[in-house]
Amino acid sequence: MPSTRYREWISRKARRVVVKIGTNALTDDRGRLDLAFISDMASQVAQLMRQGVSVVLVSSGAVGAGMAELNLDERPKRLPLLQATAAIGQGQLMRHFYDAFGQFGVKVAQVLVTRGDFESRRSYLNLRNTLASLQVYQAVPIINENDAVAVDELPSGERGKFGDNDIIAALVANMLRADLLMILSVVDGVLKGGQVLDVVEDAAAGQAVVTGSRSRLGSGGMGTKLTAAGMVAQAGELAVVANARAPHVLPRILSGEKLGTVIVPAQSKMASRRRWIAQASRAAGRIVVDAGAAKALREGGKSLLPSGITAVTGRFAKGASVLILDPAGVEIAKGLTNYSSDDIARIKGLKTAQIAKLLGQQPHEEVVHRNNMTVG
Repeated sequence: MPSTRYREWISRKARRVVVKIGTNALTDDRGRLDLAFISDMASQVAQLMRQGVSVVLVSSGAVGAGMAELNLDERPKRLPLLQATAAIGQGQLMRHFYDAFGQFGVKVAQVLVTRGDFESRRSYLNLRNTLASLQVYQAVPIINENDAVAVDELPSGERGKFGDNDIIAALVANMLRADLLMILSVVDGVLKGGQVLDVVEDAAAGQAVVTGSRSRLGSGGMGTKLTAAGMVAQAGELAVVANARAPHVLPRILSGEKLGTVIVPAQSKMASRRRWIAQASRAAGRIVVDAGAAKALREGGKSLLPSGITAVTGRFAKGASVLILDPAGVEIAKGLTNYSSDDIARIKGLKTAQIAKLLGQQPHEEVVHRNNMTVG
């Protein structure tokens, strides 16, 4: 299917956009920040703002900028040195953004984030409020992962950092209910057999056909970009993958020009709370259900009752995010639980009427209510 109708919609309706710029787009052949490119990008963003478009920028490049400042020929391999390089580079990166945007009378704001800022509901809402307030001041938020403090692995072995700003850009776009996410790198779009695809109907399926490799200084490749675009598409919003070096790339995309690859959105938009549950919250445990409950969740849009639960793993409190699995261990849904793991272990398999007798109270009929659940 051609992307014409989606591009026409962008030209008419896109007024809130998130733009992600990759490391290789920001740097030259020596790995130094390309100041001419940064100035040009600031000019394009300023043009969009004059047209009434709200812009949030997610920028990579802190490590690359730090490498240039320290005259390093290769990316440090030891975590403390990598974090120190990012800390040095972040200041340089923001200084150049400040100077570039200042030419056009546009204010910028540095926003450093970690995975925990998205996983915590309170921090997530605080971040959303801050970004909204910056836009009131007509300031462009420039977001980057706080590589100076984020670590690759938590003690439990779970991922502790995003490792790529593509995912952050997708989370921010969904947080703000942005109309469009533009993922800009140094390739013309999603490639198949060396040809740029006009449209990708399914970002997950598109992973199998992409060509291209991980960038020299950056941390992600086209697969990560499709994952990020797929997160936005799942929420019902549009994403475009394009070449940051294409002349006037931002206004051309916003004008509806055929540039880059459009990722087709889901037919219905996901509610704000469900976006956080599905994509940002960290699952604290798992609940396994029987075949009947799995069908009711998948096909009937039902809440999860204790009678359909066969097992629970992990230790968590009431209100935690949990994964719901079918008997084969396939993930069905993700949601916020009304009961702790200990209480679920006691009431699993029981009828709703039996809960009060066992626990001494029945605060909720459902273990996970359908309003606090995302399926699929």
